[in-house]
Amino acid sequence: MSLARNLDFLRHLPKADGLRLPDFGRGADALSPLQEVTDFGDNPGALRMFAFVPEQLQKPRALVVVLHGCGQTAASYDLGAGWSTLARHYGFALVMPEQQRVNNANTCFNWFNPEDTVRDSGEARSIREMVAHMVTAHRIDPRRIFITGLSAGGGMTSVMLATYPEVFAAGAIIAGLPYGIASNLREALDGMFHAPARPERELGDFVRRASNHRGPWPKVSVWHGSADRTVNPGNANEIVKQWLDLHDLPAAPMAETNVDGYPRQAWWNRDGETLVESYTITDMAHGTPLGLADNDQRYGVEGAFLIEAGISSSYHIAKFFGLTAWIADAKTKKAEAKPAVSPKPARSPAPHLARSIRTAVADEPAEPKQEARGFDLGQIITRALTAAGLMK
Repeated sequence: MSLARNLDFLRHLPKADGLRLPDFGRGADALSPLQEVTDFGDNPGALRMFAFVPEQLQKPRALVVVLHGCGQTAASYDLGAGWSTLARHYGFALVMPEQQRVNNANTCFNWFNPEDTVRDSGEARSIREMVAHMVTAHRIDPRRIFITGLSAGGGMTSVMLATYPEVFAAGAIIAGLPYGIASNLREALDGMFHAPARPERELGDFVRRASNHRGPWPKVSVWHGSADRTVNPGNANEIVKQWLDLHDLPAAPMAETNVDGYPRQAWWNRDGETLVESYTITDMAHGTPLGLADNDQRYGVEGAFLIEAGISSSYHIAKFFGLTAWIADAKTKKAEAKPAVSPKPARSPAPHLARSIRTAVADEPAEPKQEARGFDLGQIITRALTAAGLMK
């Protein structure tokens, strides 16, 4: 395709909100716990690798790969979407590949470039090498590896699920595009702005041709704002069609519910396991939806393409991956292990005095065990009464 024809094509495209990409800089680096890893293996895509492994990991150990959007860095997207907070809270490892401007001027992952979107080549191979490094270095369970991404990162999530379907148990695509619809800039922009409809079988075949894998296929969660003018919301339907064909599921959703006020469609297998789900965030523009999670904890910070919507996509995606049950399980085991305890004594009629006594005791200097019985109880009570304002 000639440059002149490409420019003419661009002139006739509708203007899109959000294409003026902000310069996030490196300010988020100081706020994110991500650490760069430089010796992870082959890196034909020339990507940077950042990782976070919390002190406590749930068992079996799990890993989530998170891919940022255009104009973002690994640290800025981590800060915005809250993934390291989730990782620390629920005990899973995190790897966040980062694009470099030498590869793409807007730091977009090259989800449409043929040399970056085939198995064992380019950026796809680099991300696969990062996953392999994490599995070895941190004893990750190979059956518990997941991936998610926003926008171009969502497009690259589709690439990774298609080219390495045996690696990932599930994926989540936010404001992204289906695999195989573009192999050059013109086709990529046409897909972004127009989302031309394709037959389900054609979409499924794009994935089937990407590897020798024939199933089982990863589970997929799809998220898109209905007012997105950067990546046409029709792409969400095309992604769903692609994965319904691979899972041999019907076009009609098996369930339609509301989650935090937004419509969700779901499809499941004979065992009742949800294999494909789709969230439509009504009236939301291009970005990752943020909000309060079910446990009233906020994950993420508003910013460019990180939009307050009253629903935490990061939390619900982690839940779809099966990572949020760990806290409940840990609490149950802890409760089962606790010995029987005596009933709590009745609350003091003078709680301010009781608190003062407890504080005074806590402030008393520690003494050797053999002299523990020799402390001055009268002096402690006097200090407490003075602190409570009942003695001068």
